[in-house]
Amino acid sequence: MLLVVLPFFISSNTKTLEFDYEKIEQPILELNRKDVPSIIEDERLVSALIFVESRGNDSAVGDRHLVGNEAIGALQIRPIMVREVNRILKIQKSNKRFTLKDRFERDKSIEMFYIWKNYHHKDSEPEVIARNWNGGPKGYKVDRTKKYWNKVEKQLNNE
Repeated sequence: MLLVVLPFFISSNTKTLEFDYEKIEQPILELNRKDVPSIIEDERLVSALIFVESRGNDSAVGDRHLVGNEAIGALQIRPIMVREVNRILKIQKSNKRFTLKDRFERDKSIEMFYIWKNYHHKDSEPEVIARNWNGGPKGYKVDRTKKYWNKVEKQLNNE
């Protein structure tokens, strides 16, 4: 088995991955070569979702009229998603938990997205993932999420 070692971090000030071999703070991730394309595809999807959701604005606040249920940050995360991610972490016997304030931090928002995606959509196609991110657990079945997917797909094709 050939292993590829990819040291990386996501900069909160840019949309790109930056490689910094001297500032790796987390353990180096060892991957099977076949996993590399899916990781790159996941990063492209996250980038497209961030663009569609907030145009890259980490301080974005959406649906202000829904007091207490606003969508916050680069990925426009609602309180119910924070609860869901914390529920998943509890099931996984992790001590890590997120707060509502974490939605304003891009790296934590992306981490929440991956926890949700890897739990609910480990093998799903990007369209199903994006439509459920926008429309909830059955979002891929809801007509109104088709327009959202079209925006995400357009952004994916522009990258």
